[in-house]
Amino acid sequence: MDELVEHWTVLDDELELVAGKRGGTRLGFALPLKHYTRHGRFPRGRAEFPDEVVAFVARQMKVPAAEFDSYQWTGSTIEYHRTRIREHLGFRGCSAQDAEKLTA
Repeated sequence: MDELVEHWTVLDDELELVAGKRGGTRLGFALPLKHYTRHGRFPRGRAEFPDEVVAFVARQMKVPAAEFDSYQWTGSTIEYHRTRIREHLGFRGCSAQDAEKLTA
């Protein structure tokens, strides 16, 4: 339980990011956000989330855990979520100029 609380509690500033989102989309934003803060990368899909993690975050989001199963792992919604998560955490995608600097 301590690990759930330490790594999967949605903090106040993160709650602001999920405001306005509903159902599976709300949970689908919160779980990848917490995954990214813990692992430094986005999850590849639902299989990366143990059921107890989904249930723990779902209770915080006041959304049934089963709604996470309807979250779409491809498309514009998840791309938008990833962009917002990166912005919130102060990251951005690597540009061609960044790659050139790294190789120089």
